[in-house]
Amino acid sequence: MNAPTTPVRVAVLSFAHVHAASYVALLRDRPDVELLTADPDAATAPADELRGGDFAARHGAPYVDTYAEALAWGPDAVIVCAENARHRDVVLAAAGAGAHVLCEKPLATRVEDAEEMLAACDAAGVLLMTAYPVRFSPEFVTLRGLVGSGALGTVLGATGTNNGKLPAGRAWFTDPELAGGGALADHVVHVADLLDALLGEEAVAVRAVSNRVLHGDDPRVRAETGGLVSITYAGGAEVTVDCSWSVPDGAATWGGLTLQVVGTGGTVEIDPFGAHVGGLVDGGSRQAWLGFGENLDALMLEHFLRCVRTGETPGPDGRAGLRTLRIVAAARESAAAGGAVVRLAA
Repeated sequence: MNAPTTPVRVAVLSFAHVHAASYVALLRDRPDVELLTADPDAATAPADELRGGDFAARHGAPYVDTYAEALAWGPDAVIVCAENARHRDVVLAAAGAGAHVLCEKPLATRVEDAEEMLAACDAAGVLLMTAYPVRFSPEFVTLRGLVGSGALGTVLGATGTNNGKLPAGRAWFTDPELAGGGALADHVVHVADLLDALLGEEAVAVRAVSNRVLHGDDPRVRAETGGLVSITYAGGAEVTVDCSWSVPDGAATWGGLTLQVVGTGGTVEIDPFGAHVGGLVDGGSRQAWLGFGENLDALMLEHFLRCVRTGETPGPDGRAGLRTLRIVAAARESAAAGGAVVRLAA
């Protein structure tokens, strides 16, 4: 298919999130996209983090100093990669400029902020999509097809895991004020989004426990590093999510996500990041991990850009981001109360 004659103008706003490098590289190399970047909050980041103009130069991306300059450029769409607590202000500014928005997850650190972001985008007539790339993995697409066709019968429950390394190179991930929590905020939302898409119904109750046993001796880490979350959905399905920053720093890969779904007609388990060639290198002293398969960021960006061009509602839209944020907020409330069950408003 021929590329559109007029490229889509896309501004990547902030390099705070670790996925920013992937988005910039993918967009920079697309002939149907004109790219601009800005990262003014780099001034508040630790000196040893590659941010701002230096990051843009490293990745060969055009750069301006402020969000105002980037929005004055007239982007058709923006990708918000700021610290979680800063999503609200950047999304409101983008909506005010008439730009469609792809926002990193979680959508915000407070439910009220996410609701305001949704309202602003609705009022401006722009799309709001939440960055959940696992939704686009071939493994999940297959699972969703099985559930949708009735092959698994009625879904009774699921077990999800999302475990990874302690986020490196971006200190704000372990700051509960900027991140909105630790492993709960970082990892539960991905599994919650998959269940949101599979079940098509909202969570009604959440129970969670968390701790800082992992990396507890690191003074930079002030958020929870491990947790276990139980979610009850309106139709009765029970889901358990194991989330942590438990993968050793020296591991061959960042971590992974799995989901096992149990229905009256069978059980299916997916491992979207598991396809790889592995072994030992350097005389057997180091593990190697060569992943293969689809680039999930690329699949997600392709979907977003198609929605920008056509006006189609994106798959994980802002409302999906809000629903999953409500689960995280309830999980944090439950963990703070010693594992008490938190009911979500209907």
